[in-house]
Amino acid sequence: MKKIFSLALFFAICTLQAQISGCTDPLSNNYNSAATVNDGSCTYVSVKIKPKYSVKLNALLKETSSLVQSDSLLWTSNDNTETVLYGMDTKGVIRNKIQLKNTTNTDWEEISQDSDYFYIGDFGNNASGNRKDLHILRIEKKSLSGNNQKIDTLSFSYSNQKDFKTTKGNATNFDCEAFIVSGKNIYLFTKQWKERKTSVYQIPKIPGKHIAQLKESYDVEGLVTSATFLPEKKLLVLAGYNRFLSPFMYLFYDYNGSDFFSGNKRKIKIALPLHQMEGITTQDGLHYYLTNENFSRRPIVTISQKLHLFDLSAYLSNYLKK
Repeated sequence: MKKIFSLALFFAICTLQAQISGCTDPLSNNYNSAATVNDGSCTYVSVKIKPKYSVKLNALLKETSSLVQSDSLLWTSNDNTETVLYGMDTKGVIRNKIQLKNTTNTDWEEISQDSDYFYIGDFGNNASGNRKDLHILRIEKKSLSGNNQKIDTLSFSYSNQKDFKTTKGNATNFDCEAFIVSGKNIYLFTKQWKERKTSVYQIPKIPGKHIAQLKESYDVEGLVTSATFLPEKKLLVLAGYNRFLSPFMYLFYDYNGSDFFSGNKRKIKIALPLHQMEGITTQDGLHYYLTNENFSRRPIVTISQKLHLFDLSAYLSNYLKK
């Protein structure tokens, strides 16, 4: 028995010694070729990229605020008061328009999906920071082709929001414009006007009233406005912009479980100044569609609503091939 125990201890020690933590991304500044466990320590050179193309969108989409790709179309909605889903092709031409019945739009900010449902986040909270009606609409996809739309609601409040006093506009840390659907859960990524960070909150993806539980936070040095996600590749990409309206994408990949900030973290700046990016989606992890809403400060500047295509193959192809 003593020999068996000693042998087991020997193999356990060898296994531990074989596990070397460090940066495992060859594209990083501090790649460690001997590392076998990614410890999230990778750092990267700053880069700024241009879109492969940009096209102006229809005036109906001046306030486009979400984006997801399904059935060969890019689906979006506005963050005004209309309750319409627009399906457009990859050149920005509107090919479908669906009026959602018996719904209201207080501040629709994001759309996500799983195989059976679209989810629309009515949780914009920047006006006063004290909304108590935050919710996500769950819409059965197959019901949209008929007259009997099946739509239900997931309501939530933040676990750590105790103060509901009215704040001035764009001053709260409890605004949200991004979320993903993964497994049995929904993960919210906040838009923190005060701290310029994002916090991750988790709720189950079933209708009802929920408390959004705080998981973790990360300093993105900006405002997060949209998210896209490839769970099988452990790849999450957030879009947003900084206080000077300089847009970016933030790549999070090779993380552990649903600890999205435990792996590689790389910020990709976008060479489109004053573009208020509001939607992002991808299907292959290499090519990304982003939308910006109309931005106007007349007579100084007017930026039209547009659809953009970006190629991130140079930054993600090696990882996605693994």
